[in-house]
Amino acid sequence: MTTWQGWHRFATTDPVAPPRPGDPPRTTEERLAYHSSFVTIRTPAIHALATQVRTLMILGRHQQTTARPSLIVTGPAAAGKTTALLNVGRTCHLAHTRKNPPPPGSAHAAVPVAYVLVPPGATAKTLITEFARYLGIPTTARMTQTQITEAVCHTYTQAGVQLVMIDEIHRLNPRTTTGAQTADLLKDLSERLPATFVYAGINVTETPLFSGTRGAQLAGRATLVDCGPLPARHGNSEPFREVITDIENALDLQQHKPGTLPRQAPYLHQRTAGRIGSLTRLIRQAAITAISDGTERITKTTLDTIRLDHLAETHHRPHTRARSR
Repeated sequence: MTTWQGWHRFATTDPVAPPRPGDPPRTTEERLAYHSSFVTIRTPAIHALATQVRTLMILGRHQQTTARPSLIVTGPAAAGKTTALLNVGRTCHLAHTRKNPPPPGSAHAAVPVAYVLVPPGATAKTLITEFARYLGIPTTARMTQTQITEAVCHTYTQAGVQLVMIDEIHRLNPRTTTGAQTADLLKDLSERLPATFVYAGINVTETPLFSGTRGAQLAGRATLVDCGPLPARHGNSEPFREVITDIENALDLQQHKPGTLPRQAPYLHQRTAGRIGSLTRLIRQAAITAISDGTERITKTTLDTIRLDHLAETHHRPHTRARSR
């Protein structure tokens, strides 16, 4: 999705949908493929991010003199940051193309959204080259960073890019020379492009991105959206159990009893530490296992057999104390 063709294909392809009453039963292969891709669960973070992006895009639409306000999506690994980012980007893309269809006979679709990954060990030149690659802007090894930046700013403005999403922003370290130059490049782009910038990364507030003069500039312009672990209880609500219920309602299993997974909310919260990415992966793997072995239902016994990502397993591993003799 880090090229326009790939992003356009992602944004315009209908996402998978859960089974509806009255639909003909799917084949085993179709159900395995469905649980592999699965639906996007609307978490509080996705709702908050969508609201903030919509508001800031309106706020910055007519701002000309300074950089538009931006957003930073932060949180631990496997907390659903990229999923939330891509979901909001797709919504923005579809909303814009509905309102601004290409003229009759035109083969050029609107380019409202750009999605860029910060490469490992990014320098200002390698990052601006990623911006160029997204829209297929030709570059050569002899081109300077300034030349590529000029081409990017001109092409992005002409293409009408309104939302720029930059993922893996935690890879930048402004305390190093190359990191400082790369951070300055992002500041320059945010001032020259008529677009709203959204950055996403792991625990961004704990990285050098928020320290020093450059960090203060970024923090002063950015609203923070925290994709932290879902709490088991928040006031009178139980957000983690509600998400489990939504996931269970989207399953396509022939013998699964509704309510089984919400009853396991304390166990699931302990295993996943409330991380939505770890939770959906655990349940999807359990569903695929249930289809493969013919049980067609998920139980705690099934969940116990599923190995999770290393981060979740490390958190879940019980602490042991040596016995004194």
